[in-house]
Amino acid sequence: MSEASARELMAQRFRSYLPVVVDLETGGFNAERDALLEIAAVTLTMEADGRLKPDATYAYHIKPFEGANVEQSALDFTGIRLDDPLRQQVALSEAEALGEIFRPVRKAIKAHGCTRAVLVGHNAAFDHGFLNAAVNRCGIKRNPFHPFSSFDTASLAGLVYGQTVLARACRVAGIDFDNNAAHSARYDTERTAELFCAMVNRYRELGGWSLAQKEQGLVEN
Repeated sequence: MSEASARELMAQRFRSYLPVVVDLETGGFNAERDALLEIAAVTLTMEADGRLKPDATYAYHIKPFEGANVEQSALDFTGIRLDDPLRQQVALSEAEALGEIFRPVRKAIKAHGCTRAVLVGHNAAFDHGFLNAAVNRCGIKRNPFHPFSSFDTASLAGLVYGQTVLARACRVAGIDFDNNAAHSARYDTERTAELFCAMVNRYRELGGWSLAQKEQGLVEN
């Protein structure tokens, strides 16, 4: 399969949506009130043989928006130190961080002949809710992500591997997982991307996608 054909197949595979894996670290569970502290995204691409694989990672520390709430329990869980000098030096505003994430996502959508990105996340509703809340706060008009559709790897891993916890699902899938590195947006996003690709590729190996293509008349019998 040529590179151009792989791009075309990527657009067909998810109904013209490009899956982009996202993970957020936050100051609590309330998307409207609690701070967004880290964001990371992994774009995906397709190899010439039709296998899905991670492409590029984008990750940023974020300054809490004005008036944001940050629960100490959330900081204890993630290990984020808001007073860390290095973090303070590199952290971006929400608007800046979203701009840095959305720019390459839009380029990836165009490069793969897709129309929009669809968020992939482990317990995706959580990340999607915080992402949408930040987009609304920043008044961003061109959000490349679908506003409510998403792929949840916790649900998919429960179906495929009988595990819903990210670390456990990764280990069953044969993906290395370091608990000491977990709960940073970059690390969790990259492991989630590997997990999603492993499940999609395994389904394809079992004939699922080929059968779907035949039913849609996309390949010959």
